[in-house]
Amino acid sequence: MHPKALLDACAELVGLTLRLEHPADSVVSRYFRDHRQLGPRERATLAETTYTVLRHKLRFEHFAPSGSGPRERRLAILGFAGPRDFLKSALNDQEKGWLDACDGVRDEDLLERHRHSLPEWLVQPLREQLGDEFMALAQVLNEPAPLDLRVNSLNSKREDIQKELKAVGIASQPTPYSPWGLRLAGKPALTKLEAFTRGAIEVQDEGSQLLAALVDPKRGEMVVDFCAGAGGKTLALGAAMRSTGRLYAFDTSAHRLDALKPRLARSGLSNVHPAAIAHERDERIKRLAGKIDRVLVDAPCSGLGTLRRNPDLKWRQSPQAVAELTVKQLAILRSAARLVKPGGRLVYATCSLLREENEGIAEAFAQAEAGWKLVPAVQALAPLKLGDAQALCRGDFLRLWPHRHGTDGFFAAVWERT
Repeated sequence: MHPKALLDACAELVGLTLRLEHPADSVVSRYFRDHRQLGPRERATLAETTYTVLRHKLRFEHFAPSGSGPRERRLAILGFAGPRDFLKSALNDQEKGWLDACDGVRDEDLLERHRHSLPEWLVQPLREQLGDEFMALAQVLNEPAPLDLRVNSLNSKREDIQKELKAVGIASQPTPYSPWGLRLAGKPALTKLEAFTRGAIEVQDEGSQLLAALVDPKRGEMVVDFCAGAGGKTLALGAAMRSTGRLYAFDTSAHRLDALKPRLARSGLSNVHPAAIAHERDERIKRLAGKIDRVLVDAPCSGLGTLRRNPDLKWRQSPQAVAELTVKQLAILRSAARLVKPGGRLVYATCSLLREENEGIAEAFAQAEAGWKLVPAVQALAPLKLGDAQALCRGDFLRLWPHRHGTDGFFAAVWERT
């Protein structure tokens, strides 16, 4: 594709995404569906340029007024994810001079808000939790996330898969905490790999794998993944159960559960029962009350722990939306808790960085519900013999941070019904 045409396409996609009316990944997917002639390399440049602009939006908007031409073109130039000389061949002399001037600005000469590129309402709560580490987190949130795989322990060993990937030119490292994880340097096309088609690997962030590990399901148990979504944790739980017992995957979205079906077929698991429920008080829930050994509630949340993957969330979320979510989170947790039998385990988790969706909900649950004992997360992780489990916890809770642990941001609390 000609450099000028590719830059024009980048500007168009940046403009569409910055309307913030829909999730960025769905805007990008739709754009690719509407422009089927684009090759894989062009698609990669378009997507990465768009995500770079979303990550560094405040910084680029600070530079943009000094340039010329349409705003989205200026932003696309600043965030362009292809080679510099390729980009410059698409620019006029004025634009080249402006880009060089922008490149010459040092980080320390910028205001802090242009460096962290986070909305003001997010800065204070993150600072309160992290203090001097705030800028380290902000910096990492503006970088792309690595690609983590979970090796299906039902049919494969991690070291064997690592060798198999290496044989096809894909380098990987064992994840530092999860016993099933491999971290890849690049973003290879996985769906064509034999290991993928036979269900030996799934894409899953290491932090998400650790949530499944916290549930620690045993063979032959009855387990519920209450907000299963597309089922990444469901599959990890099923493998940990060695495909025995019964594992219910509940979600209010049948559409999301549909995405689980092909993954489930590949995985070789026979103990998973996906079921769409109307709401958290569905009849199915009532029928299973007090019968379940372990329940995972990976609650709908702001998703702010995934900003490396979904940078548009910081611009699309708001304090009002978070306040509405916390009401929903507590209601879902209290309903799911009814499923757990005496001596059973309940795990509440989010991929949020905000205290009110995390510790705040755990505290509200403890106040509202009697008959539960909080299990310190470090104790719940002990059977897994992870390296330094204490480093993954803050107080009694699992608390994963992208800048500390290399995972997405996650929270989890564990209770036992007394």
